[in-house]
Formats: sequence, structure tokens, C-alpha cells
Amino acid sequence: MALEPEFQEVLTKVEYTCPMHPEIVRDQPGSCPICGMALEPRTVTATEEDNPELRDMTRRFWISVALAVPLLAIAMVDMLPGMPVQRLLPGAWLPWIELLLATPVVLWGGWPFFERGWASIVNRSTNMFTLIAIGTGVAYFYSFVATVFPEIFPASFREMSGRPAVYFEAAAAIVALVLLGQVLELRARSRTGAAIRALLDLAPRTARVLRNGSEQDIPLDQVQVDDHLRVRPGEKIPVDGVLLEGRSSVDESMITGESVPLEKTEGARVIGGTVNGSGSFIMRAERVGSETLLAQIVNMVSQAQRSRAPIQRLADKVAGWFVPAVMAIAALTFVVWATFGPEPRFAHAIVNAVAVLIIACPCALGLATPMAIMVGTGRGARAGVLIKNAEALEILEKVDTLVIDKTGTLTEGKPRVTAFSTGNPLGEFEPLRLAASVERASEHPLASAIVAAAQQHNLKLSEARDFESRPGKGIVASVDGKRVAVGNPAMLLEEGIHQKAFLVGAAPIGTVIFIAVDHEYAGSISVSDPLKQSAESAINELKQQGLRIVMLTGDNRTIAEAVSRQLGIDEFHAEILPGDKARIVKELQHQRRIVAMAGDGINDAPALAEANVGIAMGTGTDVAIESAGITLVKGDLAGIVRARKLSRATMKNIRQNLFFAFIYNSIGVPIAAGVLYPFLGILLSPIFAAAAMSFSSVSVITNSLRLRNAKLGE
Repeated sequence: MALEPEFQEVLTKVEYTCPMHPEIVRDQPGSCPICGMALEPRTVTATEEDNPELRDMTRRFWISVALAVPLLAIAMVDMLPGMPVQRLLPGAWLPWIELLLATPVVLWGGWPFFERGWASIVNRSTNMFTLIAIGTGVAYFYSFVATVFPEIFPASFREMSGRPAVYFEAAAAIVALVLLGQVLELRARSRTGAAIRALLDLAPRTARVLRNGSEQDIPLDQVQVDDHLRVRPGEKIPVDGVLLEGRSSVDESMITGESVPLEKTEGARVIGGTVNGSGSFIMRAERVGSETLLAQIVNMVSQAQRSRAPIQRLADKVAGWFVPAVMAIAALTFVVWATFGPEPRFAHAIVNAVAVLIIACPCALGLATPMAIMVGTGRGARAGVLIKNAEALEILEKVDTLVIDKTGTLTEGKPRVTAFSTGNPLGEFEPLRLAASVERASEHPLASAIVAAAQQHNLKLSEARDFESRPGKGIVASVDGKRVAVGNPAMLLEEGIHQKAFLVGAAPIGTVIFIAVDHEYAGSISVSDPLKQSAESAINELKQQGLRIVMLTGDNRTIAEAVSRQLGIDEFHAEILPGDKARIVKELQHQRRIVAMAGDGINDAPALAEANVGIAMGTGTDVAIESAGITLVKGDLAGIVRARKLSRATMKNIRQNLFFAFIYNSIGVPIAAGVLYPFLGILLSPIFAAAAMSFSSVSVITNSLRLRNAKLGE
């Protein structure tokens, strides 16, 4: 996949980190010194690369299975007296054959577990591999000594055959099953990067550039800012830019979550990686390489997947005490069975202590939160909801108050003419043409709206001269020999026009601009900032969820009241200064409200940072996006609804994972210790304990992967 050199460097410079402990970063593969889990690439690449850890574990697993199966068969034969094979394999030979088969499984197949177990002891950070290494090590070492030096064991260690009990098959089976669990886990973990990989796959390999009067295909990383690019029907748009010639419909669903293609005409912005429809057009490149929206999305999602949610602290605290507690329970189990258990006491003591160590491995507990976060943030990216950090995702579920900036969030943020009228026989469009001619030189948003309306009606503008600006009132200029005044009622009064002579109407949500020509009232233009199409339905759904909606605006109270009435917002603050927004957020927090703030402008940044969760519109400024914990790519209020659903689904998934992990260990450890033996005569074999432990981790990951199909209402 071709990208600009600096972005390509980010993707090719491979760093490895632990999903449970993202603070651990290494420049080569290995294992985490805290939890022992295999490190994985910090940044997902466009193609799924070979995983050396998965390849190694898979090789060890299959070789271990090949040796463990006959080992288990021999152990079962030895338990059934009178089998014909026992004539060929005298009982005295069986332990040696088992030793021969078990040694490569335990010492080679299980060597990574012993390495990580030893590292955990050296680093004073006990983890699941501490328990696995001790459990399998004890079972193998005891069996080895019992086979090589059987005479040193007392009668309490001996079975009815007169030989000391050996557990080579248990040690080998545990290693094979743990290896199986590692293989399944590594495969499942690799699937968590599917969302990022899908985003990276969006970028085309080449772009068709127009240079020196000809068209040529060049690698994407050679595209420069201001290059003119041709995008043909069905092609992916190479970079972010502006459409210069032509028109088409563009499918932006992978970026924005919006399934309906959007019509693009001259002047419209297009996003790199989205798919062009049936039309052909020429665009100007504005953002390339690491500056494109696609590259920024990939970076933001990757960082979010490595962040830690506050709920993870609970799992970390429990895990910190869990392993030492399990080791203590295993030691107590050994002592109780060795003292009070049936013969052979010491053999039973070892088996049950090993079962406790194996079944209690806290891998599922550690994976419960990070796996759900990784999958959840990837799912959000597909829906146009970018999560900057896991904390924002967790808190959003608890938010009870949503503060919304009006301009650019509830409204389009781009004023436009919604109505105009004429007051004299100049003609229907002549007042608009004259006003646009005067306003053409102004950079005010209202002036731009008037000029755009004139262009929409194909009005030919004239040159304006003799400008006279009247601050707070309007502009007077000469157009086609006529004196044209454009402004508010005060301007017309200065022009000698009595207030009764012009219509002092007010736009439903906007501003009325009056026009006078040669000291006579000529007409009025209503300019307003229209509401976003999804605003009303999104506000209604959020209110149904019990959220308190508070609207903030610097506009006058009349406009604010009209907007709030139309959207059904009960609480609003009008005519406020930028600094007041952060103050209002603080006041709400002092009322013990959990506040989310949605905005898009530079003046919203302090409030976005102050809120418990900041939500930035993707159509807004970079400062606002940097200040927020969540970014809505499309800048649509419906994205807040999707973000809330994502937060709820992710937190529900995490709670399910933690519940499964806690319940599993709460039930498994006592059974492995043998509490059912006095009542039901049931003992848990270390082999079954290993199988249960391995599949518990896989079940947590599988449950997390369900988030990929979460319904967010796109």
C-alpha cells in the first residue's frame, strides 16, 4: 500500500506492545514482563503479516499432540489390567516410555511457559505463566524422580502395582492444551485489527495526476498538495481534496457510516479512500499522506485500542492479589490432602495442587477489558465514531447531561439565504443582485451567503464602487450608477426611509438584511444557519434515553429560542462568550452531573476539554478534535446516538467477560482443590483443568469479537 514517506515510516517502524499493559513497548517480538502475554505489533499494517509467535506456538502444539496422544493411550492401558499390550510392554517399562514421550513435550513444547514463569518470579510480577510453570514443573519433576529413583519413595506414594504414581501424561496434556489455548488466543487477537486493516485497504495504490498537459498514473506517495487528479467512475478517491470539475455521487460509508452515497459538485470536499460513483471528475489534492482523514483515523483508532479503561483497574487489582492467593490455596490443598487424604496421599496431594494451579490461571480475567476495547473501537471506526481513548468510551455510557454548541453542531455552520422579497418595481431578483454586488468584496459569512444565492440564480453581478462602511449597521456603495445600502433597520433609517416603509420581519431562525436603492426601500433578504437534517431525530432519541440537553450559543436570545423550540430543547444559554461555555460545563459538574460536550469550533475547545467526555464534530477545527475524547467523522448528531450505543455495548461486553472470569475461577478453584470429594467422590484431573483454563480465555475473546457485529443504527 503506497503512502507518503512519513506515514509509511510510521507503519513500517514496527513496535510491539502488550494488549493488557500498553505501557510495555519493545522494538522486537517477545513477551510482556508483567503478564507474560506475547507482545503484538503496536500498529496494524494493511496486509495481515506473518505472526512468528503464532507460527512457533502452532508448531510446538502439533508436535506436542503427536507425542501426548500415545502417552495418554499408554496411561489408559496401564489403568486397565489384562490388556494384551501389557504382555509386550511390561509394567516396569511403562514409566520409562512415558518419560521418553513426555520429556520433549514438557521441556521443549512448554519451554516458553517456563521462560515466562521464571521471568515473572525475577520481575516479582506473578501471572498465569507462574502457575502453569509451577504446575507442569511439579508434575513432571515428581514423575521423573519417581521413575529414575523409585526406591526413595515411601509406601504412601505407591499404587497397587507397587510402583510410585507418575503423572507424565498429565504434564504433557497440560502443555498441549495450554499451547492449544495460546494458538486459539493468538488467532483471535489477530482478528481485532480487522477494522484498522479494512480502513488501510481503502487507500488506492496509485493516483491519476494531470501534469504538463497529460495524464499519468503515479504511486500514491508521490501525490503532492495542489496536484490536479482525475478520478474515474468506480475508482477510490486517492487523497483528501476539493472537486474542481465534474460531478458524481461518492460512497463514504466506510468513513462516515452513512450508507447513502452523497452528491458531489464543484467546490465539494472529497475524502481519500471513499469510492467514486458513476461520474468522472477532477479534484485538487489538499491533504496527502499522514495528513489525510484516513491516515488520522487509522492513527486515532490504533491509539485508542492500546488505551486502558478505568474499569481495567479493577481487573488489575484483583489479578495482583489473585496469583499469590492461588499459590497459597494450592499449598494448602497439598498439605490437607497429604495429611488427611486417602492413599496414596502424597500422589493425591500433588495432583490436586497441580489442578488448582492450572485451572486458576487469570488469563481470562486479564483479557476481559482490553479485548473488548480493541474490538469496540474498531467497530466505532466503521460507524464513523472515532474513540480517542478507552476512558471516554467508558464514561459516555454514564453521561446524563449533553451540552451542545449550536453553530456547526445543531446547525450546518454555513449561513444561507432562505427567503428574499422585493419592495419596489425593480424586479424579483434585482435587489438580490444589487446586494450581492455590494457584498462580494466582504468576507463576512452573511455576505458569502448572499453572493452564493445570487450565483445560484445565475445573476450577473456588477462592480461596486465608492464603498462606505457603517460599523454595526451595514454598507453603502454605488452599483450601476445607483446608491445601494445593505444593512439593518438602523441603516435604512439613516437613508431617510421611515420604518413603516419596509418589512421588519424576522426569519424563523436567522437574520433579516434590508436593501435600499436610491433612498427607497427595495427589499429584504433572510439569512439563516439551517439545522442539520438529523438534529431533530437525534435530539429526540437522546431525550428518550433520559439525557438532559443544554444548548449554548453566542447568537441572540430570539434565534436561540427559535432553535430550541424547533428541536424541543428546554434549556439553552444565549449571547454567551467563548469562555462561558467551559464555565457552564463546570457549573453542571458541580451539580454532580456527568457532562458530555459536543462542539466543532476553536472556541469550543476549552469546554470540550473540561467536560467528562468531549465530542468533536469531524467537520470542525483540528483544535476541537484534539481537545475531545470522541470524534464524529461525519459531524452528524446521529453519531452521538451511535457513540452511546457503542459505549453501552462495549461496557456490557466487558462486564460479561469479567463475570465469566470471576465465576469461572470462583467455581473452578474449589472443585480442583477437591471440596466435592468427601460428598460425591469427584476429583478434577489436571488435564481437564488445563482444558477448562485454555478455553476460558478463548471464550472471553470470542465474546469480545461479537462487538464487531454490534447494531449501532447506521
